[in-house]
Amino acid sequence: MTTTMAEEKEFKPLHNAGSIEVTDSSEIRFYIDEYKGFKYASIRTFIKRDDYAGPTKAGLTMNQQVLDTVIEKIAPLPETPEQSEDFELARIQKKSGLEVVVRITIYRDTVGIDFREWIDDGVYKGWSKKGVRIAYTELTKIRKFLAEMSEFLKKQT
Repeated sequence: MTTTMAEEKEFKPLHNAGSIEVTDSSEIRFYIDEYKGFKYASIRTFIKRDDYAGPTKAGLTMNQQVLDTVIEKIAPLPETPEQSEDFELARIQKKSGLEVVVRITIYRDTVGIDFREWIDDGVYKGWSKKGVRIAYTELTKIRKFLAEMSEFLKKQT
């Protein structure tokens, strides 16, 4: 009997806060996971295909402090976007040489909220591939899922 990659690598996070469908075969999930004994919040793209179903590299992880700062920075955003060009909301240091950047972005005439890592390690300076862009219309869900993840992490300590 052969097993598929999806069966071999079943993904079981500690807590699922929710997901936002992007296409018929992809979604962005908000969840809590654990790695080497540390719990963290994650926003990641998952795909659903015949040959593979599960997480992709497109996403980022945040500790409690970074997560709470992200929540604080998106809190004052209006329900309808007011920006007509890209606008940076926050740069939050994750560790030396690595920041999480939260931006409002305009792409193909649609407004999104971009959560992405910026690297400045002395060798490379610029955007990493780790991050996600979510439609601004999902702001209410984004706030709800981030708050739920923060509360879950607080209960774990």
